[in-house]
Amino acid sequence: MSIRHYNPRRRRRGGISPRAKSLLALLVGATIALQISYPLIHGDALRIVTIATVYCGALAMVLHGHLSYGAKYSTRYLPIAALFGLGVEILGVHTGWPFGVYQYDSSLGFALFGVPLVVPFAWVMMVHPALIAARRIAGNWIFLYGGTLLAAWDLFLDPQMVAASRWKWEVTGSHLPFTPEIPLSNLFGWLLAGLVITGFLNLTLPRERRKETASLAVVDALLLWTLFAGFVGNLFFFHRPGLAFFGAVIMGALLTPYFFSSWLGNKD
Repeated sequence: MSIRHYNPRRRRRGGISPRAKSLLALLVGATIALQISYPLIHGDALRIVTIATVYCGALAMVLHGHLSYGAKYSTRYLPIAALFGLGVEILGVHTGWPFGVYQYDSSLGFALFGVPLVVPFAWVMMVHPALIAARRIAGNWIFLYGGTLLAAWDLFLDPQMVAASRWKWEVTGSHLPFTPEIPLSNLFGWLLAGLVITGFLNLTLPRERRKETASLAVVDALLLWTLFAGFVGNLFFFHRPGLAFFGAVIMGALLTPYFFSSWLGNKD
């Protein structure tokens, strides 16, 4: 007679490791910290900080997507968002559509067909939070909300980069309110491109969150910081009070229902 000893398999502990959570918090914190330093530095240090901010923010958003929705989300999101950003920027640089006529400066580093490699990763950094916000509150109009939020985000981003000579525009007609150096067509270009990318990603990426998931607080922090920094930076550091209030009203109006929904405990 033999006696079998039953050794139960050790169950793998699911969820997110403390290291992954710490890394995500570190990346988002570093992204915000780099942006805080932006109005305080100049020259080559400013150029390096600009590029580092984009890569750090993009990595943070891809990691958040992976920890929240799994590998299927992150491995689709990164190439789709980056390739779309690269493609629409190449189209814009060479044809003037949909944004208008513009040209990138060499200070942003290695370029592919006239578009610096860092630029598609700015799309990666921005589109994920816009999609998260849109999925939470926009119902069947995710593409419209996401595209509008991206266009509002660029109201703060573009003037800052133009002032730092990262790119320049050819303005022959109407311009953005309080920003004569940027054509009005850029706003419509961002709206159109945002509608397309958020709509496509919404259809392509999984919606079901992991049982143990990354907190939406990191996305909330990035969105809230963008609004706050855009307003305070333009009002006190970049001396554009009109743009500060104009951008804050539009982006604030878009984000208010999102944060209100968050406080009510609704999930995306």
